[in-house]
Amino acid sequence: MKILVSGAGIAGLASALELGRRGHDVTVVEAARQLRRTGTPIDIRGPAIEAVDRMGLLAQLQRHRVRMSEDTHFVDSAGEPVARIPMAEISDSADDIELLRADLVRVLAAALPDAAAIRFGDSIEQLSDDDSVEVRFASGRTERYDLVLGADGQHSAVRGLVFGPEHDYARHLGVYFALAELPAAARVGDANSIYNVPGRMVGIFRYQGKAVANFQFRSDVLDYDHADREAQKQILVEAFAEHRSWRIPELLDAARADPGFYFTSASQIRMPAWHCGRVALVGDAGYCPAYLSGRGTSLALTGAHILAEELELAGADHTAAFARYEARQRPYVTFAQERVGSGRDRIVPATWAAIAARNAALRASTASAAAETAQR
Repeated sequence: MKILVSGAGIAGLASALELGRRGHDVTVVEAARQLRRTGTPIDIRGPAIEAVDRMGLLAQLQRHRVRMSEDTHFVDSAGEPVARIPMAEISDSADDIELLRADLVRVLAAALPDAAAIRFGDSIEQLSDDDSVEVRFASGRTERYDLVLGADGQHSAVRGLVFGPEHDYARHLGVYFALAELPAAARVGDANSIYNVPGRMVGIFRYQGKAVANFQFRSDVLDYDHADREAQKQILVEAFAEHRSWRIPELLDAARADPGFYFTSASQIRMPAWHCGRVALVGDAGYCPAYLSGRGTSLALTGAHILAEELELAGADHTAAFARYEARQRPYVTFAQERVGSGRDRIVPATWAAIAARNAALRASTASAAAETAQR
């Protein structure tokens, strides 16, 4: 089949890889001029490990493993460690892989077969679905495809065109997230640190010679322009304006200066169905679990694998394939989306009392684990 994939992120690249290897003629259309390789490390967990193994990529990805989360501490205002990240609580198993987004994107892109091509600097502007899908692109060109897959992220344009506005499906989780690269002068030390004040979190994460500042804060839904980076920076500065402890002022200065500053909400996409006619959604476009779950990447990989597998099994019956894809993927999505509450309360406690209780619980858990190890 001739298939169009919208979005060259992890879901889009994995879909193109899986479909192209099965003999489909795949085009990936990406609005950006190049692949996005920025971002903090991501996780491949649970069933996604099997998915990348079946793609033949597991050994490569294991070689890119990093240990950022394992080396991260919660710290007090003096920068002294008070508790470790509870890896046993946030991991699915010892087989989980933490790696840089850039490495996963690079591996997926390099593995694309000749039957899958990426077209940068263009995007879908209009869809018309009947016995095939007529697509009009922003570039002005028009083409027909047997299927169209929306793998274009949380703010999916394909979802908007086919299923309706984002507010019909978005569920805000009460937290916003920002990321800024730190200049060389701010990269002092080698520890990864998380510092909290009530309803706020700021952290420094280091990996492969880089360092980034990570900000999170609790908030009701904010009305802002997703394309206005300066407005987003101002929102962040105002959220932390009353707090001067630890390295907050210094890290806010870095955020103001970073041209690659990134800002988003912790929001989920919850939909009763991920397909309509000849159009289906994969990854965050259909079932974003929010970064608080730690499972967005894993859902993108399992979704791409399952969908391609079901299309292969169903032959020309895309309707049956889409239905089976949803039935198999839905349990993974439900599990991931229901895990966000514990992640939010651990990373962004709402009060000083909640911060103290979290630290005490983590210290007790660490001590208990150490005692069990000593008895063996």
